[in-house]
Amino acid sequence: MATIASDSPLSPKKSRKPFYGILYKVTLAFYRLFAIVTLYAVLISILSYAFIMGFYAVNSSWAAPLILSAYDDKSLDFMQKMVLSRQSIEDLKVDVVRQQTTLAEMDKYRASLLALDRQLETAIKRERAHDRLTGPQLAALDAQKQADNKKTRELLNQTHQIEAQIKSDLAAGLITKGDAATQLAALNHADTDFTDSRIADVMLSDSILDKTTIGTKSLEALEKQAELRSDIAQLDVTLSVAEKQLAEDNRQIDRLRDAITTAKQSPYYLNSNGDKRTYFAFVPYDNQANATVGAPIYDCYLNMVLCRKVGTVKQVFGGEQVITHPIFKSQVRGLTILMNLSRPESAKSQTVFLGRKPLLF
Repeated sequence: MATIASDSPLSPKKSRKPFYGILYKVTLAFYRLFAIVTLYAVLISILSYAFIMGFYAVNSSWAAPLILSAYDDKSLDFMQKMVLSRQSIEDLKVDVVRQQTTLAEMDKYRASLLALDRQLETAIKRERAHDRLTGPQLAALDAQKQADNKKTRELLNQTHQIEAQIKSDLAAGLITKGDAATQLAALNHADTDFTDSRIADVMLSDSILDKTTIGTKSLEALEKQAELRSDIAQLDVTLSVAEKQLAEDNRQIDRLRDAITTAKQSPYYLNSNGDKRTYFAFVPYDNQANATVGAPIYDCYLNMVLCRKVGTVKQVFGGEQVITHPIFKSQVRGLTILMNLSRPESAKSQTVFLGRKPLLF
């Protein structure tokens, strides 16, 4: 049987060489193409990232939409402070009304005390003037009374002799018992009148003492006057303190109202009290010049191209906010704006632009 020669065209070794060569060339070309595509993709990614970094580094119109919830910590803390401030105002109003009522009552009481003090002072002056007038008169009458009593004493001494004579005549039977009793009663009445006169003299001396010196009654009146004036002085101090407290409460109410008025300009207040859904955005201080009321707002694809107008700036808030940069992931300080969006879905974008499109399209 004939054998096939090694150099025959039908040899397996010679038939495999062209196939492996083609496969090698195709594989090599594929790897070269893959390497080139990968290299260009990496290069494009690096250039794109560098472009984005540079774009946001120099762009001065971007803003980052904010989603504020009425249930986040800042909103809840804000509303708690608002509620406490309003409750403080109501408490202060109640205290002010109470103090005003108390002050009115104290003013009336002070007026009555002052009127009583004037009446007491007038009474004291009147009594002193009367005492200065009647004191010397009573002293003169007392001197006259003493002179009269001295004469009466002399007369009574004579009546004692008459009494002895009457008793002697009665014993001798010269007069009847009835006449003797009548005459003795008259003599006894004279003694009684003299005793009354002496009592009147003593009382007159007491009256003279009261009117010519400062006695216990005068001291009692002066003590009452001193107590009355002390009450008025204490009342004046209380009124002064109450008036200062009332003025301070009114100032505190004004300060709280001003604080609430300022707080109402906060985005947290609008977010928690607005009837409609509100949309906010963060604007860094470097971009503040473009954050003006009425400025157009643009939303872009890929955060920079193919932009369209989606609304306007409705309000600018002055309070400072600190957020993480949407691109650089670093802390950025700025302010908050209220957006009036015709396309509410733009509030979910990573960035929007104020005033103009960031590029030409």
